[in-house]
Amino acid sequence: MQAALLIAAKDLRQRLRDRSAIGIAVVVPLALAAIFGLIFHNVTSGGVSCTCKLGLVDEDHGAAARAFETQAIRPLEREGLISVRREPTLAAGRMATDSGTVGATFVLGRGFTRAIDGGRPAKVLVLADVGSPITVQVAASIARFYASRSDTIRLAGTVLGPNSATALRAAATAQPISLLDISTTSKQLSTGTFYAAGMAVFFLFFTVQFGILSVIDERRDGTLARMLAAPIRRSSVLGGKLLTSLALGVLSMTVLAVATHLLLGAQWGNLLGVAILVVSGVLAATAVMALVATVAHTSDQAQAWGSMVALVLGMLGGTFFPVSHAGGALALLSLATPQAWFMRGIQDLAGGASARVVLGPTLAILVFAVITGSLAFARSKRLVAS
Repeated sequence: MQAALLIAAKDLRQRLRDRSAIGIAVVVPLALAAIFGLIFHNVTSGGVSCTCKLGLVDEDHGAAARAFETQAIRPLEREGLISVRREPTLAAGRMATDSGTVGATFVLGRGFTRAIDGGRPAKVLVLADVGSPITVQVAASIARFYASRSDTIRLAGTVLGPNSATALRAAATAQPISLLDISTTSKQLSTGTFYAAGMAVFFLFFTVQFGILSVIDERRDGTLARMLAAPIRRSSVLGGKLLTSLALGVLSMTVLAVATHLLLGAQWGNLLGVAILVVSGVLAATAVMALVATVAHTSDQAQAWGSMVALVLGMLGGTFFPVSHAGGALALLSLATPQAWFMRGIQDLAGGASARVVLGPTLAILVFAVITGSLAFARSKRLVAS
């Protein structure tokens, strides 16, 4: 055991002096977490990425036109979802749309109120800027909402009478039905947390390579043969390399968790639960890279294969994008990766749960580690052969 510790201490000193190792273990994942977090902040967090700029031309100035503005426009304005630019004429509305000042413009023509009151078809014209497809879709949805609401009120007035209590309540309600989604408020990862955890566990598989794959370099350079000529067991050599990978993995994950929390505002959750997930994740990463090392013949080959394995498992495990949202076979296949279970555990912890919630994900990660580690152990004699 003492020999293994000495080998691990020597390797750790070498790796901590290696700028490339520090870059892969800490700098690159931290930078990517910050970049992805800024790019996808509003997509994954549910925030508003921009305010849709709309125009409104009211040529009618009647009660129905005022109702359109009051009931379909102003509630969205108050929530900051849209901003509306009032234009005095149709020509001004067209100019604002053509110039890109607004993405779409509503036009309520003359006779709009009379048509609705008389039960005749009434049109809400939407002038669209082809360069703003999302804003155009928002405008079309608003117009459809108002048309549907008008039909509901008209039907209620026809069936129950225009002065009935039900018809009057429907006309007075700005939003007859309001949907509130609260299903994922406690388990939805913020963008900063998602990419902090994703990049950390993704680059973990690259980081642990510096320990276990160094035995191939030792074998190539002849230092492995000299160590084996000394009174040192092969198991001590391999154990020292594994300890190096484990130490580097835990160290990099710890540094990234602290750095992303302080710099990016990532919320990892219960510290004990995070520690359990980190240790199990490092064990799984070390086991799979040890297996890769036993298959490769050279250090370059091992690094190439290890990178491919890390990339495939990382992408499939949802470290860049939530693969679970895809559903079907892809979502089920992702559960065969330790990264997917790590992200699931962090998601539960970030919602404020106790460390107990990581028992399931940790068990799944350890099963992966045991399977790959057993295969690596069965081939370990080839790895330390002089």
